Amino acid sequence: MDLVSTLAVAFWAMLPAYVPNNVAVLVGGGRPIDGGRTLGERRILGDGKTWRGTIAGTLAGAALALLLSAVSGTVGDALSISLPSFPLVVAFSLSFGAMLGDITASFLKRRTGRERGAAFPGVDQLDFVVGALGLTAVAAPAWFGEWFTVPVIVTVLVVTPLLHIGTNGIAYVLDLKKEPW
Repeated sequence: MDLVSTLAVAFWAMLPAYVPNNVAVLVGGGRPIDGGRTLGERRILGDGKTWRGTIAGTLAGAALALLLSAVSGTVGDALSISLPSFPLVVAFSLSFGAMLGDITASFLKRRTGRERGAAFPGVDQLDFVVGALGLTAVAAPAWFGEWFTVPVIVTVLVVTPLLHIGTNGIAYVLDLKKEPW
């Protein structure tokens, strides 16, 4: 697979994981997943991790995956690139895995004394990637092995932090985040 194909597959395959956390920020609010409970003297997750955001983010990512599946052949043919379609289990594992990775990072932030929105370099940029890839590797190992080759995974790990910084900058300008990074 050449560089352009690798970039295209990496971006296409990760789109269902890139969308959920952004949707959660836009439609979140409501009851926190941790119900306000604490572990020690700190919240388990905090107010930023809500049921509404998690469900909406997961559904948005899965819906996008199904939409991408419907057009993957047409777009792939137009670009002369083979692009993945997403079986239902993959649609949900990528999107829910992204949310699960972000929730896990929130738990780790609270345990290390970081407040909501505080920077956690490295973790902030890749938490959802680890969650999405990990859950998908378990839920659909054959699909995962076919599409997430070593070059694709390396591309995801390099490109994602750059995309993360860009989307956080936009969220900051729109007053949806307290800090731009």
